[in-house]
Amino acid sequence: MKQLQDILYRSGVIEAKGLLDRPISEVASDSRMVVSNSLFVAVKGTQVDGHRFIESAIEKGAVAIVCEVLPPSLQKDISYIRVGNAALALGHIASNFYDNPSENLQLVGVTGTNGKTTTVTLLYNLMESLGYKSGLISTILNKVHTAVIPSTHTTPDPISLNKLLAQMVAEGCDYAFMEVSSHAIHQHRIAGLQFAGGVFTNLTHDHLDYHKTFKEYLNAKKKFFDDLPSGAFALVNADDKNGRVMMQNTRAQRHSYGLRNMAEYKARVLENGFDSMLLNIDGHQFYSMLVGEFNAYNLLAVYAVAMLLGQNSEEVLEKMSTLRGADGRFEILRSKNNITAIVDYAHTPDALENVLKTINNIRTGNEQLITVVGAGGNRDKEKRPKMARIASLMSTKVILTSDNPRNEVPEDIIEDMKQGVDIAKKMSMLAIVNREEAIRTAVMLAQPGDIILVAGKGHETYQEINGVKHPFDDKEVITQLFDKM
Repeated sequence: MKQLQDILYRSGVIEAKGLLDRPISEVASDSRMVVSNSLFVAVKGTQVDGHRFIESAIEKGAVAIVCEVLPPSLQKDISYIRVGNAALALGHIASNFYDNPSENLQLVGVTGTNGKTTTVTLLYNLMESLGYKSGLISTILNKVHTAVIPSTHTTPDPISLNKLLAQMVAEGCDYAFMEVSSHAIHQHRIAGLQFAGGVFTNLTHDHLDYHKTFKEYLNAKKKFFDDLPSGAFALVNADDKNGRVMMQNTRAQRHSYGLRNMAEYKARVLENGFDSMLLNIDGHQFYSMLVGEFNAYNLLAVYAVAMLLGQNSEEVLEKMSTLRGADGRFEILRSKNNITAIVDYAHTPDALENVLKTINNIRTGNEQLITVVGAGGNRDKEKRPKMARIASLMSTKVILTSDNPRNEVPEDIIEDMKQGVDIAKKMSMLAIVNREEAIRTAVMLAQPGDIILVAGKGHETYQEINGVKHPFDDKEVITQLFDKM
């Protein structure tokens, strides 16, 4: 139990009616989660306005309500607190309720279009291998030291997030590494958290279904760095022009990394293959099991963070040479007759281009590169033709298929993608709506030595069709097909 007046600290109270000196058992922003003696925060969400559920929350046992607009009639014995922004208030309230856990460990947030999951996963694995108990909050999964907790969002809601961080503190974690999505920043899900550092990977075309313009998307990312405290570090990719934008108003200590432009932390790719990559980082050579220039950036960011956290460079590089990437990120499977399949989460034009560029830099050119790719429904439509164009220009053959069509007609999504394919390339393109059939066709077309890229879903173990998530795993489908060969 926490006292109501204590958990309202920094929440932006404008007006309060009723007792503030009363115990609170839980904080909820979903009326279905309310229990006896709860505080209910009525947030105006993108789909639903929490103010509609105030009465329902009270019926279920809420004794205090935080809202932006007071109900027309106030119930006796209920405390009502009016704030300017309930979403922002929720972050601070949740943090206070769980004893401000982010202040009791070193929390590092990673934001950007691509590379977030791999970077936080590598950071978690690195610090664990160095002997530090650590926490991980990612798209794929969450971890409290060795305990695995399923992930439902890239960045959880403020209550779940602070509860997770509190578990890390209770477990004795020294560090926590989390993905920070643009949605989470814009929706104040990270409000009230104290970050020891922030990392910017890159910014490309994505999420314009939500942010509407690239500038809004850019500003959402920038806000994360604007809000970092003076004692934190801000580490940005010097090879992305948007890195300079992230630095414009930050109070944090400024640092940079890069492969091309002047930067504090530098790296160079010396050798690159499907099994390993030889890198030079700050004058030290080491082999990594991760491959591709995009992973060189991820590894360099990890090294830079470790240095900023005061770790020993030689020990860090030694441990980094043993690290594996995140699930579904350039994950390689091989058949008995030497067909190579690569599963990758690439679901933006830039990510797809990076993966295909890496494959083309490694392959001899004598083998086929067959790319299976789709695009998600109810999301940014502008990237569909761009992704198909990139795939067709950089592959021998392309099979356009379903990703997560959600509530759209899969054939319509594929038609949008086809618009980006040049007439000359349409001869080497197939359109197969059923994703499993598309992957099977790619395997049938492949000869020994050929390469298949299955892009878009990566680690996901489902396919969302008409609002229903059906079991589906690219890796499982490929493995079963390879086993039958």
